[in-house]
Amino acid sequence: MTISLAITSEGGQYYNGKTTVFVVLSCIFVATGGLIFDYAIGISGGVTSMEPFLKKFFPEVNRKMREDTKVSNYCKFDSQLLTTFTSSLYVTGILASLIASSVTRALGRIVYILIGGVAFLAGSALGGSAFNIYMLIFGRLLLGVGIGFGNQSVPLYLSEMAPPKYRGTFNIGFQLCAAIGVLSTNLLNYGTQKIKGGWGWRISLAMAAAPAQY
Repeated sequence: MTISLAITSEGGQYYNGKTTVFVVLSCIFVATGGLIFDYAIGISGGVTSMEPFLKKFFPEVNRKMREDTKVSNYCKFDSQLLTTFTSSLYVTGILASLIASSVTRALGRIVYILIGGVAFLAGSALGGSAFNIYMLIFGRLLLGVGIGFGNQSVPLYLSEMAPPKYRGTFNIGFQLCAAIGVLSTNLLNYGTQKIKGGWGWRISLAMAAAPAQY
């Protein structure tokens, strides 16, 4: 049994929003919030496999990878600091999402999206310029704030802006951008790991600022 729902006005009339150029462009730009979601998650897997990155921040893990070639690398990534680096993003992401509904109700969707974008920009700047593990982890914490804000407000904004007839079409833009984010991280990591000098990981982390600008 299929149940159909429609937004109605106070007079009981169907919502008559139209698909205008403003609506389409607004939703396209806002949907790019999906890029930052999977970019931040996917980029960490690539940089943690780069030897210069491990040598600088996690030398013990790098030593185990070089010395024992018979054991799988998955068994060598047993550093608490490395675990903190990868998981810190999820901690602040959860905390940000818990307060998301009340904040978006009070400040509005756009304000919340902008705050998330600023947090993501700051996190990417710290990650790309990090010279110690503390900067690296704090940058990831800020990325988590941006993800928590964006994941709550972007789909909500798309649903509210889109005319009911095309709501599914507009909403899928978030998932489309998330998939593009995964693809872009793999391509970027593939290219940056080949940079001579061992600083390619900085580009990978700093490039998170690109989708956050939108």
